[in-house]
Amino acid sequence: MACFFRRQIAAKLATTLQQSEEVFLPALTAVPVLKKQQQNADFRLLLGPLRTNGILPSSGDIELQTEHLASQLKPDSVLEDISTRRGVINFTVNRRLLAEKLLEPFGSGADEQFGFNSELLSSLKRGTTLVEYSSPNIAKKFHAGHLRSTIIGNFIANLKQSLGNNVIRMNYLGDWGMQFGLLGAGFDRFGCMEKLKENPLQHLFEVYVKVNKEAEHNEDIKQAARDFFSQLERHESQALSLWQQFREITVKEYQQVYERLGVRFDVYSGESFHQDQVPEVLQELRDRGLLKTSEKGTGIIDLSPGGDMTNVCTILRSDGTTLYITRDIAAAINRMEKYGFDEMIYVTDKSQENHFNQLFQILRATGRSWAQSCRHVPFGLVQGMKTRSGDVVFLEDVLDEARTRMLHNMKQSSNTKELENPEDTAEKVGISALIVQDFKGPLQSDYKFDWDRMLQAQGDTGVFLQYTHARLCSLLQVNEGVEVSTFNADLLRENTSVLILQHLLRYDELLYQSANDLQPTHLVNFLLKLCHLISSAHRELPVKGSPQDVAQARLRLFSGARAVLARGMKILGLKPVHKM
Repeated sequence: MACFFRRQIAAKLATTLQQSEEVFLPALTAVPVLKKQQQNADFRLLLGPLRTNGILPSSGDIELQTEHLASQLKPDSVLEDISTRRGVINFTVNRRLLAEKLLEPFGSGADEQFGFNSELLSSLKRGTTLVEYSSPNIAKKFHAGHLRSTIIGNFIANLKQSLGNNVIRMNYLGDWGMQFGLLGAGFDRFGCMEKLKENPLQHLFEVYVKVNKEAEHNEDIKQAARDFFSQLERHESQALSLWQQFREITVKEYQQVYERLGVRFDVYSGESFHQDQVPEVLQELRDRGLLKTSEKGTGIIDLSPGGDMTNVCTILRSDGTTLYITRDIAAAINRMEKYGFDEMIYVTDKSQENHFNQLFQILRATGRSWAQSCRHVPFGLVQGMKTRSGDVVFLEDVLDEARTRMLHNMKQSSNTKELENPEDTAEKVGISALIVQDFKGPLQSDYKFDWDRMLQAQGDTGVFLQYTHARLCSLLQVNEGVEVSTFNADLLRENTSVLILQHLLRYDELLYQSANDLQPTHLVNFLLKLCHLISSAHRELPVKGSPQDVAQARLRLFSGARAVLARGMKILGLKPVHKM
């Protein structure tokens, strides 16, 4: 694997410069495959970091320094060529050894561990990771706006679990707050139990829209909403019973959407779970002198460095009811007590950045050092998400339309195989298209939703990933009788074979990068590039009609590529299809 070659190069450098091997490993990286038909070196050493860290003299001409160091490094049985260019030393690995080492795991049943057992990942902290994601509001249909939090959080949880962390997947439902005062007051006026049974979330949505409109010009409704929420906070049975009914209905409906997305949760929590802990938290804040009363009678904490009230966080309304952040403080403290996490990751849109900055500041101000292990992963907005019927409000509409459009495209394509359940395949591929379109760029960027581009079979799409995976499955199935447990690595010297192997060399590096910045774009773009290389290999490396030893070697290459593609797709939250 890549770490074997990285270690071999580091050992050579360590001997030459009388240093530890470890100091060279961070400066050694696999060379990206940039052009389909162009082979480059396999690894490169950047001299800049070595000069900065005092391993090499920081003065003098870097070009001369590069040439001098390279002249002391001689090719051997592992490295067949060493060259230089602009402060970089390039290393080309023995081609037989490259194929042998990289494809070895795929014949020994270690497919799942490829890339993940690299020593590069050994420096990552393991332990318990709590990921809070999705977190829709109860009593409302699943809005398309919650799609990003759901799939990003799912990716982070999948990645952390693959890296060996104990992951707790938490859905922190918006099930408390003044909006339930409004809904409670609205249901009292406009609600109907029969309609609630027939189409629960649609009816609650209609009630909420109606009461919101009424509240704009009716002070009595606003007061009724405040009264209902106060009853909830006092745990009065009638208000609590209605709220409980709304919550149970919502969770049941949401689970159907999560099942379609392939998303699961270990814990369904919510703001309401922490109401009983809030008084204790408020008392602690008072005891520490952090909680003060403003002129308006609200409870505030001054977070400004100079104590000049330039950064104030309100945690209590003037009537004594709590806010979102009050419950978030209690929730964070409770989670540490209950789960003893090593890190906690919140996945929400970027408009909440200030909220989480204040939350972490308050936790640190109460002496909780573990607040340093809390992290907010923000994301941008999706623009122009519409179905044929107009503006989209609900996620189910988006999923239905993705399936319908994909099914239509599959029927129009001459390449589509006869499928037992075309609707199921269209669903999986359509959702893959949604996820890949979302993950292609940096998470914080807004992006424009585009149905046509998203569902293209060729190009950088989720459809292309699924098509490539299905094609590889078909190839391996057709050649099921060909023995690939052993293969001749010397038979994989063609340009197309080497490019795939060179690309696989980078897998552990992008996993390391993804683990640090939690951005899915690295994995998406790696897999898309792999699919383009596989597409070329399908044309240029035929299995059928080739001599048996050549067929074996090529099938091992295709088998390895399929395993990496499938594992990567699953981490992204895609369900790989085997035929399409």
